[in-house]
Amino acid sequence: MKKLTYLIFLFFVSALAVQAQHAAPQNIEKPDDHALARIKAGKAYLVDVRTPEEFNGGHLQYATNINFNSPEFKAQIGKLDKNKPVYLYCRSGNRSGKAADTLKTLGFHSYHNIGGFEQLKAEGFPAEQLQTSAKEQGISQPGSGN
Repeated sequence: MKKLTYLIFLFFVSALAVQAQHAAPQNIEKPDDHALARIKAGKAYLVDVRTPEEFNGGHLQYATNINFNSPEFKAQIGKLDKNKPVYLYCRSGNRSGKAADTLKTLGFHSYHNIGGFEQLKAEGFPAEQLQTSAKEQGISQPGSGN
């Protein structure tokens, strides 16, 4: 009976450890109605903290890519004006939440984790999608000999 109780205990501890590894997005804020206008006017930054590959696959219009996973992240983000609002996003809101924590430690005054790319796009933020040619997709063109 003690062995069974011990095994059940180990199972639950293992399950909790696995659950803890899948961190939930941190403190996502819905951008206010004027955020996009401020970004367009250059009065705020829109920063995509995903990898360059993710960014090149599609991103929000007006976004600057500063890869959170890059060793240069702090140096690159630190070049921004600390008095302008910074709106951060990634795929799900997790990396942008961690990036917001970094901005706080760097002395930024206004920073916002606005969540994930797909959700923001669905909410009406304008996006730029990667344009792939038919050749890149492996589709033969008429008269191309493929």
